[in-house]
Amino acid sequence: MVASGQLQPEVIQRYHEVIESLGPEVLKQMLQDMHTIRAFEERAEQLYSLGKVHGTMHLSIGQEATAVGASGALRDGDYLLNHHRGHGHCLSWGSTPERMMAEFLGREAGYCRGRGGSMHIADMESNNLGANGIVAGGVPLAVGVGLSIKMRKTDQVCIVIFGDGASNEGAFHESMNMASIWNLPVIYLCENNQYAMSMPFPKAFNIKHVSERAPGYGIPGVTVDGNDPLDVYLAISDAAARARRGEGPSLVESVTYRYKGHSKSDRQAYRSRDEVAEWMEQRDPIKRFSSLLVAGGILDQAGADGMRETAMGIIDRAVEFSEASPMPDVSTILEGVYA
Repeated sequence: MVASGQLQPEVIQRYHEVIESLGPEVLKQMLQDMHTIRAFEERAEQLYSLGKVHGTMHLSIGQEATAVGASGALRDGDYLLNHHRGHGHCLSWGSTPERMMAEFLGREAGYCRGRGGSMHIADMESNNLGANGIVAGGVPLAVGVGLSIKMRKTDQVCIVIFGDGASNEGAFHESMNMASIWNLPVIYLCENNQYAMSMPFPKAFNIKHVSERAPGYGIPGVTVDGNDPLDVYLAISDAAARARRGEGPSLVESVTYRYKGHSKSDRQAYRSRDEVAEWMEQRDPIKRFSSLLVAGGILDQAGADGMRETAMGIIDRAVEFSEASPMPDVSTILEGVYA
């Protein structure tokens, strides 16, 4: 868990400790959740191609480890603020594939009754406060949530997730500063997937890591391997523990990669096929975590291979549920509109 990406002996020791503390069943569920997220995203793309999903979407294929590792480190009752590429985070937070798919397809059974679609899925019952189509739009909202937690004197935390492009927005800096001076229980999780739409990270930053900005606000910052769920889990666990002790916010940068374009209209002319292939073949989070569990005797190869089929079955049932659900009645179009 260092900027260089190389694990130090103390971190390796912590890996052994976290594997022991989580236990085989939790570790296997983490891998299954990663498979389910990918299967969901792949089916969403297929349904879009068939004309069953309207608008656009931002897929998180290749980023599953960050979602699963981050959510696993938090408690029921904590808060989530998401961004436009947040389907995986919703699923790992506990949203059901059925209601999420129904939202995608604009059905009344969706989390937002079919009104929100891909970029605006929220589940207030689980404190998932929703995604935001505005770049960095959810970041300042975390200050309000953190202030609410502090005023109510609970031990909850708020995690706000955003991309590397959002960390160059003024809202990011204003939010970090205010959360710092007010000592708020906020975890800033930057998913650095190397590209802000079509802008490569090195062309938009004069620093090596987004986490290097944290000291400017007097808070800790760390860069982790975003394709390793345990690395993410450890970092978010540390940040959450710090926040619950009343020690304020933290910035975690999760270095990952998206296999698909920024959105469905993206031709990806800004990167080579070889680059994408290298990440898919050498750094794929599902392959890596699966290999780790098999090598550790936590799972046999047949069990690992079967998780893909299980995930596809879960998503098949979600699509069946969604397509059998009614479309919203046009007479209710203004329900839930407050401005």
